[in-house]
Amino acid sequence: MFLIFFIFLAFSIAFVIQLLSFLFSSQITDNEKFSTYECGFEPYEDARNSVDIHFYLIALLFILFDLELAFLFPWISMTYTLSGIFTNFVFISDFLIELGIGFIYAWKIGAFDW
Repeated sequence: MFLIFFIFLAFSIAFVIQLLSFLFSSQITDNEKFSTYECGFEPYEDARNSVDIHFYLIALLFILFDLELAFLFPWISMTYTLSGIFTNFVFISDFLIELGIGFIYAWKIGAFDW
């Protein structure tokens, strides 16, 4: 019974907040919205236009490779203390080969082509 009450309460609060936001928001555009950005570029389109999918793809690939490399250093020290230098070399070589294969695959499918 409490679960149904809290689900109803959550949906009603979300609905009321969205309704109030729609009713009290300002939809009037002014010159400030069309002024130069802080970076110095003039706005050439509406901000609500869709963004090219390549931006998202590059961001996802960056996160993927960046996180893999960020975990490389703790992994090196952990495997060195647990297994020795030869096993550490094999593990890290395998990891870097798989990382390179992923990078080459992303390059071959045209993920970096604009």
